[in-house]
Formats: sequence, structure tokens, C-alpha cells
Amino acid sequence: MKVIKEINRMRSVVKDIKSQEMSIGFVPTMGYLHEGHLSLVRESLRKTDVTVVSIFVNPTQFGPGEDFKEYPRDLNLDSEILEREGVDYLFAPATDEIYPGGYKTYVEVHDLQDKLCGRSRPGHFRGVCTVVLKLFNIINPDISFFGQKDAQQAIILKRMVQDLNSEVKIEVLPIIREEDDLALSSRNTYLNQEERKAALVLSKSLKEAQSMIEKGQRDSEAIIKKMREIIEKEPLAKIDYVEIVDMDKLNFVARIEKEALVAVAVFIGKVRLIDNKILRTQE
Repeated sequence: MKVIKEINRMRSVVKDIKSQEMSIGFVPTMGYLHEGHLSLVRESLRKTDVTVVSIFVNPTQFGPGEDFKEYPRDLNLDSEILEREGVDYLFAPATDEIYPGGYKTYVEVHDLQDKLCGRSRPGHFRGVCTVVLKLFNIINPDISFFGQKDAQQAIILKRMVQDLNSEVKIEVLPIIREEDDLALSSRNTYLNQEERKAALVLSKSLKEAQSMIEKGQRDSEAIIKKMREIIEKEPLAKIDYVEIVDMDKLNFVARIEKEALVAVAVFIGKVRLIDNKILRTQE
């Protein structure tokens, strides 16, 4: 595996790959890799000729008072993991390589970026879209792989690609969970033992939503009420939101007819965790 830190060098490599008519799979990450990331990497290795993984902790998607400086980083360990997986290239640019002095251009997907996580993290998706589009322009992938855990992010990026006539195909893969059903996240490392146990209320509430659907419940308000009751029983948990929305515009769905996204964001102590499930009826 080759590690590349300069945009111009990465572009040169991409040009060479494309000249050989080989496909490029791309997995953008902020590092501190776990099995969730590696599921995306393995799918890229399976589906494309050349796999590029980026590691870049993107400052523009962190708001004031968020954990940019504390966000876990271990580039050496990540490099070893990716090398073992058989990744071809690791793109690990410095901040000033991506955002040089005087940088002024940002990408926004209006409306979608202001819902769910966007309400409590204003500017977050502007930062995500900007860095992802920049990475797409640098790496020119045929397919880019994302995880369902960041469901809103995936929906927004798909809209960005569609609206801006990008040829990148976005594939979204299932959430990878611990044995006790906690969704994998780099931020799980912030949790102490008590908080780690408390964090299970997210997946418990989603399981209850699924169970209610299977028993015939279609009323979103009833499902949300039950989910909130489960979460609120945990003293360490503070709800940011519990919502059921459509998979396109992220609008509230009053009655679940075929499928909908149920999404939760909960503070466990000081750590904000997200999780979701796609609810599908059998009708």
C-alpha cells in the first residue's frame, strides 16, 4: 500500500489508473478505523480494481465546542490495518492541503442539511459535502462506499451527486454492530464502562420500533412515544431527537405505509451517539 499526502501526487496516480481502464473504489474516513469502516473497504476491494481510502479529520464539519481536537487519531495503526486488508492507496492529506489559506468555497444541500442532525449541528453537512466533493474531484472514483449508520449523510451526498451531475456511484452498506447491538463508532471510545452499557438504549429503542411494526403498528407518533420511554428510563441518556422520516426528503412520516427511516440521536453523558433503522412493512 502506498501512502499519499499531496493532492497533485494523488491526481497523478489516479490519471495513471484511469489510463489503464481500471475502476477505482473509494472509502472516505476520518480514521480510527473499526469494523464498520473495514466492511466498506472489503466491499470496495471486492467490486473494484483499485481501492483508495482517505483519512482526513475534516475541521469544517465540526461546530464550536465539538470534539475536533479530541477526535481519536492513530494514523500509524490505521495504516497497518489498511495494509493488512490489501488497500492499494491511503490518501492522508494535511489540513492545509485540503483547505489552503484563503479558502472560500463550500457546498450545501439546502433543506436536507437542516433536518435531524443538522438542527443540533448547524454547518455540519456543509462541511461534509464540501470535503467529500473535493475528495471526489481529487480521486475520481467510480464507486464510493458509505455506511448506513450515517443515514442522513448518505441521503444528502446522494442528492449532492445527483444535483451536481457527478458520475460517482454511491453505495450504502449496512450498519456494523457490536455483539450487544451497539452501532460501531469511533466516538464509542469516549464512553466509560457505565456509559457504554447505557448506550444500548439506542439499539433497544430501535428494536422496539421494529417489533411494533411487525405487530402491525403503523402510527409513527405511537412508535416514537414508546421509543422515547425506553430511552428516558436510562438516567445517563438525554434525547436530541427521535424521528421517523421518509428516505428521500427526510420529512416526518405520520403513517408508515411501505418503508421509513427511524433515526435517533442521544447524548450518553457528554457523548452524542446516533443510530437508525429502516422500517419496512410487509404490506
